[in-house]
Amino acid sequence: QVQLVESGGGLVQPGGSLRLSCATSGFTFSVFTMSWYRRAPGKERDLVASITTTGYLTYTDSVKGRFTISRDNPKKTVYLQMNSLKPDDTAVYYCRARNGGIADYWGQGTQVTVSA
Repeated sequence: QVQLVESGGGLVQPGGSLRLSCATSGFTFSVFTMSWYRRAPGKERDLVASITTTGYLTYTDSVKGRFTISRDNPKKTVYLQMNSLKPDDTAVYYCRARNGGIADYWGQGTQVTVSA
């Protein structure tokens, strides 16, 4: 049974930090590209950051220099360190695991709210 369980979301003030985690099971984590997406209120779900099996990183422009994605293959977990948070970062954050066209899995999401 495939599971992706996000945690670490919450309410934070502008300028604050959060660290999201996505713990996985039920598939071979090390051969999957792992990504974080987010859906802000009234908007589409968009890519935030990705990390491939070889460690290649991709970030959307609005988070470059503030967010860092990383993975721990033995723990089968992917992280998103979010610093200098802004109100525009408010969204539900989702973890995604992809292996080319073979498999595509999503977590249930975790809410991040940036507000004073």
